[in-house]
Amino acid sequence: QVQLVESGGGSVQSGDSLRLSCSASGFTFEHYAIGWFRQAPGKEREGLVCITTSNKELVYDASVKGRFTLSRDNAKNMASLQMSSLNSDDPAKYYCAARHSLVCNSNWDAYDFRGQGTQVTVSS
Repeated sequence: QVQLVESGGGSVQSGDSLRLSCSASGFTFEHYAIGWFRQAPGKEREGLVCITTSNKELVYDASVKGRFTLSRDNAKNMASLQMSSLNSDDPAKYYCAARHSLVCNSNWDAYDFRGQGTQVTVSS
């Protein structure tokens, strides 16, 4: 059974850091590009960052460039999104997704498996 489970969300203060994890099972993780998305209330889901099977990171959202870093550990079937300098633009539900491809894609629909999300709240 394929599963992608996000964890690490929570409530933080503006300026704080948070590390989200994406734990995968049921498929060959190392063959999949991993993307992170977020969706705030009343807004469309947006692609943030992605990491290829060869560990190349691509940033799709300019607002997170330099603040969010995505890494993967194929031995643990896990990807981690390190977020720093969180601000009032960042509260949302964050999702990870897996795409059976060597390359990334910023489109949610291009991914084969998707998690249920983890909530991030930022207070000033």
